[in-house]
Amino acid sequence: MAIRTGLNMTDRKLILRLASPRGFCAGVDRAVKIVEMAIRKWGAPVYVRHEIVHNKFVVDGLRALGAVFVESLDDCPDDRPVVFSAHGVPRSVPAAARRRNMLFVDATCPLVSKVHIEAERHHRNGLQVIMIGHAGHPETIGTMGQLPAGEVLLVENPEDVARLRVRDPEKLAFITQTTLSVDDTAHVVAALRARFPTIVGPHKEDICYATTNRQEAVKAMAPGIDALLVIGAPNSSNSRRLVEVGRAAGCAYAQLIRNAGEIDWRALKGASAVGLTAGASAPEVLVDEVIEAFRARYDITLEEVETVTENVTFKLPRVLRAPADAAR
Repeated sequence: MAIRTGLNMTDRKLILRLASPRGFCAGVDRAVKIVEMAIRKWGAPVYVRHEIVHNKFVVDGLRALGAVFVESLDDCPDDRPVVFSAHGVPRSVPAAARRRNMLFVDATCPLVSKVHIEAERHHRNGLQVIMIGHAGHPETIGTMGQLPAGEVLLVENPEDVARLRVRDPEKLAFITQTTLSVDDTAHVVAALRARFPTIVGPHKEDICYATTNRQEAVKAMAPGIDALLVIGAPNSSNSRRLVEVGRAAGCAYAQLIRNAGEIDWRALKGASAVGLTAGASAPEVLVDEVIEAFRARYDITLEEVETVTENVTFKLPRVLRAPADAAR
């Protein structure tokens, strides 16, 4: 449905197509609420190991409330609560927190935790695990850290599959990072199945519903736009994948921006229709900011391109619902 917005100082007309769904997913929403509730419950400061989600606007907002972001548990005092980020952590991290008798809250997205459980099950069944993911990403580090060294092998593309050296080609399973490109991952899975026909895959797709839904919305929108803007952080895997998906779907100009201030207006000159979406860790306030920036320069018509309605929610950890004196 098209909605004509108000009068502008310019008569240049432009259609701004908004992808739906976009922005916060249930896992991100839960993680942000966990930090906010921890600060309300135990007071500031509350330490957070790694950025709770990959978005500077969100992180800065939580920092203003009293969150302290660190990269190592060694940077946290024993007597203050610590929250583990939505990306998940290696098994060694909560083990170290328990040894120090620390109060900690695990904000790992339940869909990432599902992948952790899959890896553990495969290991118990005597299978070596191959993970499709990006080297160095916190989720990949956390997932590989669920098992002993050498039990998880990482691949990023079909070329990596060709170079794999496995312990037993008949005893393999694969898992994936939750924020990958659906199409790119399909190529890697095909390469794995071609080389290792008996490899065991997930009972259900590891790539999370939110990543899939946001990519499908971009695909649906791409044929009708001249340019695509994706709101998200440079270190946000799911946001970067949206840019790639847009380009692969035929949108010649697809750009990742953190906020309205990063829009390259010269690159949009001559465009009659621009698509706008946001990664799963980008709040809607940043979308509103971009819309207002377009409204200041164009006579815009907003069109929503909706491919699916999301209604997923995740429960908050019990420790945050318990009385403060009973939390330890």
